[in-house]
Amino acid sequence: MIAQGQQLPNASLTQLTEQGMNTLTTDELFSNKKVVLFAVPGAFTPTCSASHLPGFIAHAAQFKEQGVDAIICVSVNDAFVMKAWGDSQNAGDIMMLGDGDASFTKALGLDKDTGAFGGVRSQRYAMVVNNGVVTQLFVEQDKQFEVSKAEHVLANL
Repeated sequence: MIAQGQQLPNASLTQLTEQGMNTLTTDELFSNKKVVLFAVPGAFTPTCSASHLPGFIAHAAQFKEQGVDAIICVSVNDAFVMKAWGDSQNAGDIMMLGDGDASFTKALGLDKDTGAFGGVRSQRYAMVVNNGVVTQLFVEQDKQFEVSKAEHVLANL
């Protein structure tokens, strides 16, 4: 599993915008920026939709005030699902990115196999990334939602 002080692996994530599909590299997303990245097991799932994403939406301005250049939400879903979920949640300033084949999630070592429930998914986590290097990492224990909350990340910037 990736650890604090380590460089993010090279990977690509997808984003659907009004202009079409974009493939973005980790270099493009994280170089020369302070970014808060959080990942959820699945778009439209209960905890993710009721608490995790809404917390980052509610606190987006506070993150920006603390010098965060971007807030990124990643899930092992395709970009179409991520856009629809972001639109349904009025995610606004949150970049909703798909990791459709879980390659980014696997490269981080933060994947989990949920079997017939959904296959390979991401563990729930949040991290602070400064110029491509993980400076804070908050990985949830299974079926927990404490350390990756927006409030906890904000308090630990």
